[in-house]
Amino acid sequence: MFADRADIHIRSGKGGDGCVAFRRELFVAAGGPNGGDGGRGGDVVFEVDKNVNTLTDYRYVRKYSAQNGENGRGNNCTGADGADVVLKVPEGTVIKEKTTGKVIADMSNGNIREVVLKGGRGGKGNQHYATSTMQVPQYAQPGQDATELDVTLELKVIADVGLVGFPNVGKSTFLSMISNAKPKIANYHFTTLSPNLGVVDLKNGDGFVVADIPGLIEGASEGVGLGLDFLRHIERCKVLIHIVDAAGTEGRDAVNDIYAINKELEAYKEKYNMKDKPWVIAANKLDVLYGEEKDIAVQLLTDEFGPQGIKVFPISAATGEGVDALLFAVNSMLKSLPDDPVVFEKEFFPETLEKDTEPYFVNYDEDEDVYVIEGPRIEKMLGYTNLDSEKGFEFFQNFLKTNGILEDLENLGIKDGDTVRMYGWTFDYYK
Repeated sequence: MFADRADIHIRSGKGGDGCVAFRRELFVAAGGPNGGDGGRGGDVVFEVDKNVNTLTDYRYVRKYSAQNGENGRGNNCTGADGADVVLKVPEGTVIKEKTTGKVIADMSNGNIREVVLKGGRGGKGNQHYATSTMQVPQYAQPGQDATELDVTLELKVIADVGLVGFPNVGKSTFLSMISNAKPKIANYHFTTLSPNLGVVDLKNGDGFVVADIPGLIEGASEGVGLGLDFLRHIERCKVLIHIVDAAGTEGRDAVNDIYAINKELEAYKEKYNMKDKPWVIAANKLDVLYGEEKDIAVQLLTDEFGPQGIKVFPISAATGEGVDALLFAVNSMLKSLPDDPVVFEKEFFPETLEKDTEPYFVNYDEDEDVYVIEGPRIEKMLGYTNLDSEKGFEFFQNFLKTNGILEDLENLGIKDGDTVRMYGWTFDYYK
């Protein structure tokens, strides 16, 4: 069974607790503290596996936990680190926070390994707390708690060109004609149940990847049939080929079909903020028409969509007629487009779920007339936040608010337009 979406629960390992212990030796009256540190909890890691092409396994097992770190022991023995849990996913999988739908990681374009949840830090043993005035510390640091998260995995196929059209218009036949893909082909009155990928090798040495996008029927953008399950695969495609039954072998109207498909794509784009994609029309099944019938069928599409700047290519997926002209035209379109892959930017930062006990400091520097924010918690945040991006700066603003830093600044009397300095960053404050 093909599966391109799954909801799972993940949990990192808890850090082991530090140990309270003291040195006990013959002839040593008052041995010092020697409690060892706790081990680090295991991480939750996602890895791309080229041999996996669906998310089926995650339909049956929905909870995944890394191992907890071991507690520290006496004689300065550190507890063992917990084992990571490594989850294998197909290339093109997008990991999202389930409630908000925000992107945590996009496993594509070379991103083959992502630590989504870090294991808890091991607690320090009592050996670290001995001072000149406290030589027998009776306490140790507990391990950092585990982090839990519900995530949605969505597979979005990586293809340059997407084939769209109603069921039984010849998409699978077309894909088998132009590539090495071997989809099941028959005169079924229902859609293909899984996306098929094929690599097209042109005679001039160029090539591109094509995906047959199933599930497109009226109402697909609202979840009718399998629409939403497969419409997401269009998001990475740069060019779309609308395949229609120009011969009307089943009584379909090719012009109406294209408008119906476009309506579903537009609704999906609006809902998921997709960019417009260039497209062409493949007028298929012309091998069953003869003479003027063939010319009339193609002319109807050309008259309707030509003025809109859409090219119509008469083809027969069964015989190969007109296919080369279509493929070379699509290849030219791809060359004219930016070569940037479609990668989904990180929007959700699991690091913020960790209970951060590191300190920070907010004060006013009278000599320079600036408000200064610094400390280990701030350095840690800057380490995983890109303030140059819109999403990163939005996260930064939320970080200042949720950690009480904005409140601290206001308590110090900050006003709109005052300058704030945070290590290498300087910005003006506005409420």
